[in-house]
Amino acid sequence: MRTTRILVSVLAAVLLTVAGCAGGSSPKSLSDVTLVLGDQAGGLRARVEASGAFEDAPYKIRWANFQGAAPLFEAMRSGDVDTATAADAPTVQAIAGGVPARPAVATAASPAATAIIVPPGSPIRTVADLRGKHLVVSTAPGSVSHYTALGALEEAGLTQQDVQITFSLPTDAQAGFSAGHIDAWATFDPYLAIAESAGARVIRDGEGINGRNGILSVSTASAADPLKREALADAMRRFEAAWRWSDEHPAEYQRVYEKLTSLEPPVAQKILTRTKQEVRPLTDDVVADLQAVADRYLQAGVLREKVDVAKACERDLYPGE
Repeated sequence: MRTTRILVSVLAAVLLTVAGCAGGSSPKSLSDVTLVLGDQAGGLRARVEASGAFEDAPYKIRWANFQGAAPLFEAMRSGDVDTATAADAPTVQAIAGGVPARPAVATAASPAATAIIVPPGSPIRTVADLRGKHLVVSTAPGSVSHYTALGALEEAGLTQQDVQITFSLPTDAQAGFSAGHIDAWATFDPYLAIAESAGARVIRDGEGINGRNGILSVSTASAADPLKREALADAMRRFEAAWRWSDEHPAEYQRVYEKLTSLEPPVAQKILTRTKQEVRPLTDDVVADLQAVADRYLQAGVLREKVDVAKACERDLYPGE
């Protein structure tokens, strides 16, 4: 619980009052540009600060930190962030929901970084045991945790109606989970690793269900602005350098991540060793994987109508090496 309280306080401290940060008067040169970079739980910021990848950038950056993808994409909807880093499932949900998000870069994602967990001592041993139970999913319909939950239920021969599913922000769900008010929780790192360190037991992770793509998206308005687009293209290359650096210097990266999040070393290590450090362009296979997520959500009733993911992608900002 100490780790959870610290992380919550850090998230509250790091979260910017971003209203108006991504807007303002039109820049006249790159030195006038400020990119507001949307992050989740400090993961991307730690890579950037540890690597120093943006130290000589010809524009300014600000960070806006969020508990999960849903509030992050709402900030993009309102024009308060220029970029958003999220898993494939919430990115697809955001596009379907009218968020002006344009996927620009693929990152590596570990299916094991999302899981359904139960409290220590719970009699629940398998997903099939969730029939009639209360399953809390973080953070909202269409989240990566929701995708894991739907896949796990289908695999176990259960429908969504067989389980009482509710949605909650991770910190709120953590409180209810720790107090024994919910039977199971579908969540993601770092909240997953924090819960595991407190004795939570995984009954099914995302391996074989979730994809292996994280997505870094840019806002439509930012991509359409010539100077911001130039800055974003440069930022994509710097993100790639930060990911590569963190892969080559894991110990240094972990130290910065621990400092930024106040997570205890074993928890931070578990999180960081689950995911390969990698950035890739939006190749045809990545776009096809995103479309498969959209189609599955449509079939499950999460989306109301079919989404053409390819039309939303911004593939020219990071063509790769």
